[in-house]
Amino acid sequence: MEGIEAAILRTVLYADVFNFPMTAKEIHHFLIHDEPVSLESVCNTLATSTALKTVLNQVEGYVVYGERTDIIAVRQIRETASEHLWPVAMRYGRWLARLPFVRMVALTGALAMRNAAADDDDLDYILVTAPGRVWLARGFAIALVRLARVQGVEVCPNYVLAESALSQERHDIFMAHEVVQMVPLYGHRLYERFRAANLWVGEQLPNATDAFYKEIEQQTGWFWNGLKWMAESILGGQLGDWLENWEYRRKLQRFAQDMQKPHSSAKLDDSHVKGHFDDHGHPVLQKYYTRLREYGLEAQPSAVPGD
Repeated sequence: MEGIEAAILRTVLYADVFNFPMTAKEIHHFLIHDEPVSLESVCNTLATSTALKTVLNQVEGYVVYGERTDIIAVRQIRETASEHLWPVAMRYGRWLARLPFVRMVALTGALAMRNAAADDDDLDYILVTAPGRVWLARGFAIALVRLARVQGVEVCPNYVLAESALSQERHDIFMAHEVVQMVPLYGHRLYERFRAANLWVGEQLPNATDAFYKEIEQQTGWFWNGLKWMAESILGGQLGDWLENWEYRRKLQRFAQDMQKPHSSAKLDDSHVKGHFDDHGHPVLQKYYTRLREYGLEAQPSAVPGD
């Protein structure tokens, strides 16, 4: 296979690692290719390609790999769970936006693709903070995590980074997907800066120039904005610097052993709090590249696995 056919197969094979059947619009948006392709071209290729029909099936508006039509029912169940969780995720995204030093909040993980495993699945977020305050902002977020847990909601701010450190070092297809799948909830202008700082993503997912699921920016309200301003005024000077460094040193010591795990992609420094000690991306990439080799396909040169 070559060109669009190979790109479509790559895209479906990647989604299949997550047991995720795709619609034609999703295949187009998340197409793993080296140049942009129109939706019309993707649809025409799906409809007419003899080569693709030998490895892909189209059922009920979904495209699946091989005979794995059973995952369509799984996706439909997960879509229902995601609809239940979505307003909850918006509500907690708004609370995260109210926290001191938080400048951007985006929904990530399975829910961002409407693929939540259950209606009590984790709510994963990425937070971007003011420079020099990633650890304090995370501390406030953890307080919210504990309050949410009392209500039976698992809020997971898995990745916290400073707005001065938006560029991502890891450039594999897993990270590219993480970037394009996120749903910005607060700080839309900063989200645009985040995307601009990671233009390499377009070399692997050229059609995903913006979020697939779009949400209007969450409003935090004048009262909470006032409290946020007051907290930042108090913690913006030497006191905040001391607390930031204290929290950083304390957590670095606590997580020192976890940082040594074989497939850890954790990054803990003065601009990043990325506690991915068991990197989910590694097994995903292993499965994906194994499937590519089965069909004589190779990833684009820029889409090499991360270290």
